[in-house]
Amino acid sequence: METLGIGSRVEHPQFGQGVVIQVRSDAYEIVFWESGAKTLNRDYDGLTVVEATETPSDMATYERIEKSLVKVLNRFSDISQKVEMGSRWNGGRMVLYPSDCTAHKEKEIPLEAFFHKVVMLRDRLRTLEQKINAHAKLTDEEKVDMEQYITRIYGSLTTFNLLFKNDADRFIGVGDNR
Repeated sequence: METLGIGSRVEHPQFGQGVVIQVRSDAYEIVFWESGAKTLNRDYDGLTVVEATETPSDMATYERIEKSLVKVLNRFSDISQKVEMGSRWNGGRMVLYPSDCTAHKEKEIPLEAFFHKVVMLRDRLRTLEQKINAHAKLTDEEKVDMEQYITRIYGSLTTFNLLFKNDADRFIGVGDNR
């Protein structure tokens, strides 16, 4: 099937006639007169094209706008994204034993609470890094110097990477290439 643009008129065997209101990389959003808005995979072969239109190549898509907005929010806010802990650690706990067990008691911490603290630390380091990069009075040399310290801090924290479910959420040290 040809790629349809916004405004293309189509007909679906079950939903009837409609018009494409959004084009995504994998799907079309179509408003059908009788059935309302539906999302259909672009490779769906039951759709009949009544009238195709082209979407201008410079037109911003919902997907591009959403990605841009997420980047801006991540860069200028202290809002953290949801980071998942590896499922094997759910319900787990960390126990710290003092060297002198007779004078001091062990400390038990739920892994979820510890993981949350690690993620908060990571997010605050990222925010600090962004603020350094955006700082108007620091020279490029000073920015690079401070970023190197932050990178070394990330490297010190790679021990905790085993807690993360997704590789993309993990700490990256000096020698890591991703």
